[in-house]
Amino acid sequence: MDGLKVGGLTGVPALSRPELLAAPVAAALRQWAVGDHVEVVEIDPELADTAALTAAYDLPLDASGNCVVVGGRRDGVERVAACVVRADTRADVNNLVKRRLDVRKASFLATDQAVRETGMEYGGITPVGLPAGWRVFVDESLTEAAVVILGSGVRRSKLLLAGTTLAHLPGVEVVPALGV
Repeated sequence: MDGLKVGGLTGVPALSRPELLAAPVAAALRQWAVGDHVEVVEIDPELADTAALTAAYDLPLDASGNCVVVGGRRDGVERVAACVVRADTRADVNNLVKRRLDVRKASFLATDQAVRETGMEYGGITPVGLPAGWRVFVDESLTEAAVVILGSGVRRSKLLLAGTTLAHLPGVEVVPALGV
C-alpha cells in the first residue's frame, strides 16, 4: 500500500513507527478501530511550526490542521476543549468555542498546563490521544480534505490521515465555521 501523500510528505503506517509518536497518541491509535489508517512522517523538529513546515515541504495551508487547547470555567469546574482548524484560519474562541463550552470566558490553556495534561510536546499537540473528558472540536472543512496534516504529540513528526478518518476520531464534534 502506498503511503498518504501531500506536498513533499509521504506517510508510513503510524503504528509501524511508534518512536515518532507521543505515548498517549500511540496508545490511542492502538485502541482506535481505524488507527491503522493513520500515517506518520518524520520531519526536522525545527520545521514543526506551520509556516516553516508548509514552506519546506510545499504544503497547502488548507490541509494543515492546527490544534489549540482552550479552557474556561463554569460553576468552579474547568471545561477544556481541543480545537482543530485549518492553518489558514484561527479558532473562533471568543464566540463559537465559548458558547459550545458554555463558559463566560474561554482562553488558551497555559503552555505548561497543556503539555503536562496531554503528555505531548508544545507544538505537537494533536486531537489523537487527549485526556478523557476533553471535548474535541474539528472544523468541518478539515473533514472534507483528502489528507489532513496534524501533530503527532512530538515535534519531530506529523500525522497524515484522511479528513473522513479525522471526523470519526473518538469524541470528535464536527463544527461548521469553527475556523474564521
